[in-house]
Amino acid sequence: MKKGFLLLFCFILLLSACGGKNFGYLIQERLPLGYIPDIQFSPLYMAVQRGYFRDAGIQVTFDYSMETDITALVGADQIQFGVVSGEQVLLARAQGLPVVYVAAWYQQYPVSVVAKSDQGIHTPSDLRGKAIGLPGLYGANYIGLRALLHAGGLSESDVKLDSIQYTQVEALATDRDQAVSVYTNNEPIQLRSQGYELTELRLADYVPLASNGLITNEKTISENPDLVRRMVKAFLQGLADVIADPAGAYEISKAYVENLAQLDPAVQKQKLATSIELWKADRLGYSQQKSWESMQSVLLDMGLLTQPLNLSKAFTNDFLP
Repeated sequence: MKKGFLLLFCFILLLSACGGKNFGYLIQERLPLGYIPDIQFSPLYMAVQRGYFRDAGIQVTFDYSMETDITALVGADQIQFGVVSGEQVLLARAQGLPVVYVAAWYQQYPVSVVAKSDQGIHTPSDLRGKAIGLPGLYGANYIGLRALLHAGGLSESDVKLDSIQYTQVEALATDRDQAVSVYTNNEPIQLRSQGYELTELRLADYVPLASNGLITNEKTISENPDLVRRMVKAFLQGLADVIADPAGAYEISKAYVENLAQLDPAVQKQKLATSIELWKADRLGYSQQKSWESMQSVLLDMGLLTQPLNLSKAFTNDFLP
C-alpha cells in the first residue's frame, strides 16, 4: 500500500511540474464552423498545428455545418462548442436555447454591399430602387443588408431583393443585379481580381454588430468552466499567431483547405489580410456591449425578435485570458 501510494504521489507531482499543460488525456470536441474549409478559418488551423488545443487537453474535429444546426446542437448540449455569428445567438436564445457567446472572433461584422462603380452607389441611401442580389432572406448577408438599409433611412420595400443563392460574383459581373450583398473578405476580392471597379459599402463603417465568435451553453459553463477557459485560450492563441504571421498561416492552411494550393495565391492572401483587419482588437476575444445592443435593435426592427432579451446572458467576457 505504501509503495502504491508513493507512486501515486510522484505522479501527481509530475503533473504539477508540467504546469497543467499536459492533461494526460484529450477531450474530444466536434467544432462546427458553418462553412466549407477556407483560409478564413486559419486561426483554428493554427491552433491545431501549433498544439494549442492539445496543450489545453482538447482534440478538435472540424465540422463544416450550417449555422442554424450549430446553435441547436450546442443549445441541446449535444456538442459543447460552435462558431456562429451574433444574430444566431440572440435568435437561439429567443427560442429558449441556452447558448452563450464566450469569445468574439470578428470585431467587425463582415458584410458589404458592392456595386460596379458606374452605378453611382456611394452611401446606403443610394440603394433606393436598386436590385440587390443575396443568397436569400436569411443569414448574415440578409441581416447585414437590412442593417445597412436602415442606416440609409431605407426599408426592404425601397429596394428589390433578388435571392440568387451564392452566385453574387456572377450576378454582378453579368449585370443581373445592380448591387450584391457579400462577405467583405470574399466576393469583393474575387471581383476586383477579375478587373471590376467597385464601390463598396462596408456595414462596419455604419453600424457595429456582434459578429462571428465562439459559443458554448449554460450547462458547460456551470459544470465545466475550466474547459471553456481552455478552449477560449487555445483559440485566441491561434488567432494571435495568424495576425502576427499571415504568411505562416497561409502555408499551414494548405493542409486543411484541400484545393488551396491550386487557387490564386494573391486572392487567397488578400482574403486573409482583409479577414485579419476584421479580427484585430486591442483585446482579442472581447465583446462590446454596444455591438450586441445594435444587433438586438436590428432584429427587433426586422421582426425576427418580438421582445428584447437579457443581453447579459447572451454573451460574456469572463473566459478571456
